[in-house]
Amino acid sequence: MSPAAPGSRWLLASATVLATLLYSIDSTIVNVALPHMKASLQATQDQAAWIVTAYIVVSAIATPLAGWLGGRFSLRRVLLISIAGFTVGSILCGIATSLTQMVAFRMMQGAFGAALVPLCQVVLLQEFPRESHGRVMALWGVGVMVGPILGPTLGGWLTDELSWRWAFYINLPVGVLAWLALVVAMPKGRAEQHRPFDVKGFVFLSLAVGLFQLMLDRGETSDWFSSPEIVAEGFFAAVCIYMFIVHSLTSRHPFVDIHLFKDRNFTIALLIQLCIGAFVLSPSVLLPTFLQQLQGYTPTQAGVLMAARGVASIFAMFASAKLVTWIEPKRTLLVGIGLVAVSMWMMAGFDIDTPAREFVIVGLVQGFGIPLAFMPITFVAFATLPDASRTEAGVLLTLVRNIGGSAGISVAIALLSHSTQVNQSYLTEPFTPFAAALWQAIGGGPGANLATAGLLGEIGRQALAIAYSNDFHVLAAATLLSVPCVLLLQRPRARGPAGAKPAETAAITDASH
Repeated sequence: MSPAAPGSRWLLASATVLATLLYSIDSTIVNVALPHMKASLQATQDQAAWIVTAYIVVSAIATPLAGWLGGRFSLRRVLLISIAGFTVGSILCGIATSLTQMVAFRMMQGAFGAALVPLCQVVLLQEFPRESHGRVMALWGVGVMVGPILGPTLGGWLTDELSWRWAFYINLPVGVLAWLALVVAMPKGRAEQHRPFDVKGFVFLSLAVGLFQLMLDRGETSDWFSSPEIVAEGFFAAVCIYMFIVHSLTSRHPFVDIHLFKDRNFTIALLIQLCIGAFVLSPSVLLPTFLQQLQGYTPTQAGVLMAARGVASIFAMFASAKLVTWIEPKRTLLVGIGLVAVSMWMMAGFDIDTPAREFVIVGLVQGFGIPLAFMPITFVAFATLPDASRTEAGVLLTLVRNIGGSAGISVAIALLSHSTQVNQSYLTEPFTPFAAALWQAIGGGPGANLATAGLLGEIGRQALAIAYSNDFHVLAAATLLSVPCVLLLQRPRARGPAGAKPAETAAITDASH
């Protein structure tokens, strides 16, 4: 691919950010509108869950394919088709009149949208010189990190003020702008690789990822491993990933280039991305429900309170782009992880009477910490890889981050449900029908009047509040699990471009730090 002209590079950067936002916002925007969609489409709770499940599972299956498609048919062509397909799928979701149509169109969104995040990142790395990678990665990172945070805010406002259908219609202007800007700013490219398509490897990996995502998404509603469905999905996912590994080690042209894993920093970066995905996305799911269930905020009000996290992330993203050029990535990573862990610990102190200002303060702390953890690992992962491996590496990083996010959310929700039941059992233990003296002291038997009914309702709220606190304590501790991986990272020594003078190569190496 011939490089873009300097004057069109920032238009290209804007196009890739819009395309990234297109996908990342949609990963969470529908969650808030789901109750309204369920009523409109006449679906049960379990049936409506497939609206989210279809998008997640198909996207996970299609993500590994994005790297091969980008190398085989050129990044420009694949991105343009992906943006167009995702935008059309969004409009079709907005006009859907049945659950079957909605699930089918959400699958279409997931299939076309899977390539947007990883390939947009690779485009920016290819089209901008190394000394500008910090700024453009910060700009791209805004789309990746802020999209899931702003999704509930935007979804809540659109649902309250207009209709749930506008959660999909809003993608039309964004998609059209991104497509037009990409047509103008991105130069035409050629196929960059001619590696044969490994059908077996793709099938094994797709089945493994798809079954694992299905297990995570349906585990809570199906009572996890008490369900034969969940056991089967977990078993066959493990079998498929084993067969994929064996096939990759014995094939001449494996679907995933196993030589990537010989790069120590890249392999460790994948592990850290797994952790980042879990502790970045989990609070985005837990906090809105906490604000609405326990404090009575509307979806719009809950979204506004969480907006502080997004605003702080935007400022910190650009600050971290500068920091990685001045400070060793490991130190910046440790500071970011520390801030996220502290914010989780602060969340563990929330109760049903916590004032709004404390949510804003915690959001600011977490918003500053997330980019400090996200940006350096992106630099470290790509710094020592050859340019030809960027596309595949970007896809793997995105895939691992998404899997980490799904796993983290599933575990957090499962812990919340289990902890709520245990807490309620302990709190209601004294209030049995046979505790006559206790009921007499509070004015009547169970359900005898509004006062006793209110007491039992309050016990349920307190049990849920304690469960949220337990969840955030676990997330705070889990966040620190990535620290040993950070300590194993080596200081990256970036390669200079062919023909570069020693001084130029040194400058590029410093910029990569």
